[in-house]
Amino acid sequence: MTSTAASDTTIQTGQTKNLLLALLGFTITFWAWNIVAPLGTRYSSELDLSATQTSLLVAMPVLVGSLGRVPVGALTDRFGGRMMFTVLTLASAVPVLLVAFAGSLPSYTLLLVFGFFLGLAGTTFAVGIPFVNAWFEPARRGFATGVFGAGMGGTALSAFFTPRLVRTIGYIPTHLLIAGALIVVGAVLWLLMRDSPAWKPNLAPVVPKLAAAAKLPVTWQMAFLYAVTFGGFVAFSTYLPTYLRNVYEFGLTGAGTRTAGFAIAAVIARPIGGIVADKIGPRKVVAISLAGAAVMSLIIALRLPPEIPAGTAFVVMALFLGLGTGGVFAWVAELAPAERVGAVTGIVGAAGGLGGFFPPLVMGATYNEAARSYTIGLVLLTITATGALLFTLFGIRRRAPATT
Repeated sequence: MTSTAASDTTIQTGQTKNLLLALLGFTITFWAWNIVAPLGTRYSSELDLSATQTSLLVAMPVLVGSLGRVPVGALTDRFGGRMMFTVLTLASAVPVLLVAFAGSLPSYTLLLVFGFFLGLAGTTFAVGIPFVNAWFEPARRGFATGVFGAGMGGTALSAFFTPRLVRTIGYIPTHLLIAGALIVVGAVLWLLMRDSPAWKPNLAPVVPKLAAAAKLPVTWQMAFLYAVTFGGFVAFSTYLPTYLRNVYEFGLTGAGTRTAGFAIAAVIARPIGGIVADKIGPRKVVAISLAGAAVMSLIIALRLPPEIPAGTAFVVMALFLGLGTGGVFAWVAELAPAERVGAVTGIVGAAGGLGGFFPPLVMGATYNEAARSYTIGLVLLTITATGALLFTLFGIRRRAPATT
C-alpha cells in the first residue's frame, strides 16, 4: 500500500512538468516541420513554379511526417517518450539545414528531396500521445492529450515568425536559428523529461505489434476521423499562404500573419475539445466539429471580402477543426487498449497527416486561375466532412470490441 501511494505521488508530481516538456518538444518540431510552407510564395516566385508544383513542395514534408508516425508510435511503446522525443528533436535539425542549402541554390528538386526528410520532425506527435497518456489517469487524458496537441501551434509560430525572420536576419540565418533551437530543446528534453512510472516497455517486435493494432476496429475508425479533422488543419496551415496570395493577393508576410491566426485558433480549440470530450463524450465533440467544418467550407467558397468577413470565416473553420482533433484523441484514449496506445496513435496520426497531404494537391489541381477560385476543392471538403459526420453518428460502436 505504501509503495502504491508513493507511486501515485510520483505520478502526480511529474504530470505537469512532463506534459509541458512534451508540449515544448512538439511545438518546436512542428515549427521545423512547417518551415517550407510559409516560404511557399517565395519559392514559387524564385523558381517560377506552377500551382501544382507549389502544392507538391509545401505538402512534401507532410508525407514523411505522416507515414513515419506508424513506426515511431510502435518504437515509443518500446523505448519510451523521453528517448524518442530527444532523438527525433535532435535529428530534425539536419533536414532543416539541408532545406536551407537547397533553397539558397535554389533547386526545386533538392527542396523536394530534403523537404521529404524534413517530415521526420512531424513524427513527434506519435511519441507525445502515449507519453502523456501514461502520465494521466483515464478521466484526464482528454485534457492531457488536448494540451499536448496544442503544440501544433508550432505551425502558427512558423507561419508568423519564419517570413519575418527571413526578412530581418536572412534566409540562411533563419534556418540556422531554428536548427539551433531544435538542438537546445533536444538537450533539455533528455535532461529533464522522464517516462511515467506507470509506463512499461512493450518489447514485442514492432511489425507484429503494428499488425495487432491494425486489427483493432478503433484504429481505422479514428484514423478516418483524424484524417478529416487534423488533415483539414494541416492542409489549411500549409496551403493557406498560397491560397491567400492567389485569391486575395496578400504578400508573404501578410499571408503568414493570417495563416498564424488560423493556426492559433485551432490550437486554442484543441485542448478545449479534449476537455469538453471528458465531460460530454468525444462522439458529440467530433460531430459538432465535422458539422461546423462542412458548413464553413461552403461559406469560405463564397470568397467573402477581406478582412473581417473572410478572416472570421477562416477562424471559425479553425475552431471547428481544432475541436475535432482534441475530440478524436480523447476517443482514442477511451477506446484503445493501454498496451497498444503507441501503435494505434502511430497509425491514427499517420492518417491525420496523410489527410493533410492530399488536399493541397487537390486544391492546386482544381484551382481556377481565371476566376481565382478554389470552389471545387472546398465543395469536396464539405462532402468529405459530411460523410465523416454520418460515420461519427452511426458507424462507431459505443464500446470497443474485446481484444485478446
